[in-house]
Amino acid sequence: MLELIPDLPAGVVGVEAKGKVEDTDYRDILVPAIEKVRAEHGKVRFLYVLGDDYDGYTLGAAWDDMKLGVRHPASYERVALVTDQDWMRHSVSVFAWMIPGEVKVFGTSGLDAAREWVAA
Repeated sequence: MLELIPDLPAGVVGVEAKGKVEDTDYRDILVPAIEKVRAEHGKVRFLYVLGDDYDGYTLGAAWDDMKLGVRHPASYERVALVTDQDWMRHSVSVFAWMIPGEVKVFGTSGLDAAREWVAA
């Protein structure tokens, strides 16, 4: 599931993935939050936390994740990914060129630094 991270500055959307992320998490939580910030600020700064209890995506959620990045590709100003999962860190380094804006990966111990960087 995805949970919105509270108390982030205007223009920043933050979510933490816990357990299995499903397509309803995108439809009901993430997409509305991103669309709201995009409408209000034009650009989105995105903080995505994949903690220790993150257990992957369902097929529908993986599809929604791909569509989310393609829907308004120029809308992302900064993306901070917080994870200790090596496969995810390597995936981001391989596909970062496809993500407009700046992308930076932080370990879970660097959550405060990620929050600061994405909001700067």
